[in-house]
Amino acid sequence: MTIEDRLVRLIETGGPIPLSTFMQIALHDPQAGYYATRPGIGRDFTTAPETSQIFGELIGVWLVHEWRALGAPEAFQLVEIGPGRGQLMLDALRVAGSVGGEDFVRAMKLVFVEPSPVLKAALGDLFAPVHPHFAESLANVPDGPALIIANEYLDCLPARQFRRAGSDWRECVVGLAEGGRLAFGLAADEPRPPQAAALAGDAVEVQTGLDLVVADLVSRKGPLRALFIDYGPDDRAPGDTLRAYREGRQVGPLEAPGMSDLTVDVDFGRLARLASSAGLDVAGPTPQGMFLLGLGAQARLNQLVAANPDDAEHVFDAARKLIDPNDMGARFKAICLSSKGLAEPAGF
Repeated sequence: MTIEDRLVRLIETGGPIPLSTFMQIALHDPQAGYYATRPGIGRDFTTAPETSQIFGELIGVWLVHEWRALGAPEAFQLVEIGPGRGQLMLDALRVAGSVGGEDFVRAMKLVFVEPSPVLKAALGDLFAPVHPHFAESLANVPDGPALIIANEYLDCLPARQFRRAGSDWRECVVGLAEGGRLAFGLAADEPRPPQAAALAGDAVEVQTGLDLVVADLVSRKGPLRALFIDYGPDDRAPGDTLRAYREGRQVGPLEAPGMSDLTVDVDFGRLARLASSAGLDVAGPTPQGMFLLGLGAQARLNQLVAANPDDAEHVFDAARKLIDPNDMGARFKAICLSSKGLAEPAGF
């Protein structure tokens, strides 16, 4: 039975479902969801680490700097949430091992938060020399000092969407049109305005998973730093940003559930407020381009161009995509959530 068949049966049995439930099933169902069966990095979408090695290398520099900011603990959890094919961590560890030396490598316990059995198997082989561990969620990562990174993870957290209907607000739901096809609609029950979101415009999205991310960080014992890089606004709540990608092109979100990547913009302002209210120090959000330049992107680009003159144009173009405000440089943001009392993190 396909994901679409299951969704249809669920709706026939219990009525229309919230958009967040549709996203949760389509993306994260452990048997047939997109991330369990069809991890599409490089096919359905391309991330910054796959675009240029500079991205992961600078994250490696950042990790060593923040390990030292934690007091260079003799043992710490190095956690990546949603590692994909592992390119970010490969580049990061190559540089971290160089600038941080054997002490950094010996102290780290590498943990991937990755539910996909396909990706876990591939990552286990790729990182076998450093003996990676796997966790189903951040809550399952052992306590202790921790450095946590996540690139393009928050955007796949399911979102509730609300739309203005006259003077009221109604939740966006997925139901069935004539012929039994999935279709968008509005809930018929009492108006349910979204909580902790500015009611501006005609639509607003609220990712309740952001609350869980913050709760998991706060509940950990031991000093931590968590770096999240993703796309979305920092000055307003996202409106209708749900979209889907398959085979490198944008498709309708209901067109192929379980076979296309679903994504929404991240509300960085709300994430910052949640983290601050929970007692975490917040740095950023800051544009990705500024963050990478602050870590030395220009100097590293110059080194790569000098070392690869025959490939200089490609190296430059790839780095430009990460930094240029007209490309990924401004749309993507970096935010760092930390335990109280630590120095300002690098890059902010």
